[in-house]
Amino acid sequence: MADTKLIEQAIKASQFAYVPYSHFPVGAALVTGDGQVFSGCNIENAAYPLTNCAERTAIFKAISEGVTDFKELVVYGKTDKPISPCGACRQVMAEFFEQDLPVTLVAKDQSTVVMTVKELLPYSFTDLN
Repeated sequence: MADTKLIEQAIKASQFAYVPYSHFPVGAALVTGDGQVFSGCNIENAAYPLTNCAERTAIFKAISEGVTDFKELVVYGKTDKPISPCGACRQVMAEFFEQDLPVTLVAKDQSTVVMTVKELLPYSFTDLN
């Protein structure tokens, strides 16, 4: 399970979300192998397919900086139960993370569920090779 500091970073990231349409802020904190943290929030667009989720924002920030060694992802949403990533985010996780990488899902009361990438997307597109 993610430590409190990582959960707080994901919560803080959610405060920067641009969500004028859904009013549903989400934050993510991605920990690298050397301990760096890349945060991300969801960023909406009036043309919904152009919206980017918090998880992908954090992942793409890290990849764009040349970082490819990841340790854990924390995702926070103002949900009653720990938030569930969308299918697109699950596939991006499968592309860039090891299958056993822990993903900590956090609800508004800070209750958590920890799953691996493989558990979130058991038959990912990357498994077809």
